[in-house]
Amino acid sequence: QVQLVESGGGLVQPGGSLRLSCASSGNILSINVMGWYRQIPGQERELVATRTKAGRTEYGDFVKGRFTISRDNFKNTIDLQMSGLEPEDTAVYYCYADLFASPAAYWGRGTQVTVSS
Repeated sequence: QVQLVESGGGLVQPGGSLRLSCASSGNILSINVMGWYRQIPGQERELVATRTKAGRTEYGDFVKGRFTISRDNFKNTIDLQMSGLEPEDTAVYYCYADLFASPAAYWGRGTQVTVSS
């Protein structure tokens, strides 16, 4: 079992920046991929960014260089630095983790990001 707790969401103006953080606990030594997904109301959950323990990253097409994912394998945290935020980025952002050699996947409860003037 892995527990994920997000922090850092909130209200930001268009063009602004926000940093999301996610702390993990539990079976952290088995974690391979950590990352972020988001869900816009009325839409399916989509990939924002992920990073494997080895350092391979993947970003959603909409990111277009605006977001940067970083991971601390010692602290078992995953952060998402977002800049150039647009109203279309308004969503609930979820922390994600999966394990080596296991189909199990874990989600945080989500943190709301609202981009509005």
